[in-house]
Amino acid sequence: MKFPSRYLHLDQARERYGARVDRLGSFLLEGDPLADAAVLALAAHPKDVRQAMVDTALDAGIDAVPEAPDALRALFAQLDRVPFWVDPARLDRGGAAFLRAGLLGGMVLGAYSLVAGYCSPGGNKPLAFSGRLSQDAPRRLAETGRFVQAVSSPGGMGRFGDGFKAMVKVRLVHATVRQMLARSPRWNAAAWGVPINQYDMSGTALLFSYIVLDGLDKMGFQMTADERADFMHLWRYGGYLIGVDDELRCTTEAEGKALWELLSTTQAPPDDDSRALAHALLDSGVAAARTPEERVRAERARVVGYALSRHLLGEEYADWLGYPKTPWRHAVRLFQSMNERAGDALARTTGLPFARVERGARYWKFVVDTGLRGVPATFAMPEAV
Repeated sequence: MKFPSRYLHLDQARERYGARVDRLGSFLLEGDPLADAAVLALAAHPKDVRQAMVDTALDAGIDAVPEAPDALRALFAQLDRVPFWVDPARLDRGGAAFLRAGLLGGMVLGAYSLVAGYCSPGGNKPLAFSGRLSQDAPRRLAETGRFVQAVSSPGGMGRFGDGFKAMVKVRLVHATVRQMLARSPRWNAAAWGVPINQYDMSGTALLFSYIVLDGLDKMGFQMTADERADFMHLWRYGGYLIGVDDELRCTTEAEGKALWELLSTTQAPPDDDSRALAHALLDSGVAAARTPEERVRAERARVVGYALSRHLLGEEYADWLGYPKTPWRHAVRLFQSMNERAGDALARTTGLPFARVERGARYWKFVVDTGLRGVPATFAMPEAV
């Protein structure tokens, strides 16, 4: 099989991972057939009609949409079929574990998870082509925050929960963008494969699961083995809902680590799009400032943000991305040590973890409400990229 040219270092990877390397490469050529077919069928209807069909199906079930095309019914048949291994209590516990991290979870998501995704020169192209992050980074960050908040909230991943609905809507967004880019003369399939392919989708699922755990470790935040396992369980189901192939949905943290290392081994270093996206993200606070006072605070926070992201990504990736080196990176290491000591003390107490979950939930509500500025995150299927 001829792989897209972005798939690199294959001999080196095969020495360590064997036949899995060639199997993984094939996923660069695969999209999400159920969602792709649904979006194609919905395209025959006006924008408001197709959005109403999706919203009604999410709110009341697909049977409440008698005019729904067969392809949309097939997608919802998969979505409504909850896999046997899904444990609703574990989903909620996994979300609570993340909420307990509060501000640290937000730091890791913004300074590590999202930036690590931009580091993939092939995977970052759909976002780079859209121009959304560089043009409206604060809004996109707020929408991502709303997505994570919905998924992590109690009951959020139940059939009619906000997290479930957000997952499905994002899946349809991906399918819409995939079809638009596949038709675009700008898309270089020989180099990048199918737009938003399974290889990249599996990496995105890891950004919200394994990489979050790795980042919280690097911040000194302590989670129990059960919390870590429940968090991976949450995002395993998230991968199911968002269309990740079952071969690529990681059950354990160890599986996630192995897949992430294989993905990292087979791609090139960050490119110019990586650098543009990363800097737009870390400069977003300054871009969102509305008053001189807000700008001064945002400029101070930006310096810390770059230091934090350098600490989480590592020196090599930070240098590739063109991050400045500041003394603040040493302060981040001190902050990590302080969190580790605080975690040791917390582990010897009772009751406080539950209070931290509530406090974390309030943090995410404040961050999302502030970022969205009264305009809800609808995750609507785009009309153009």
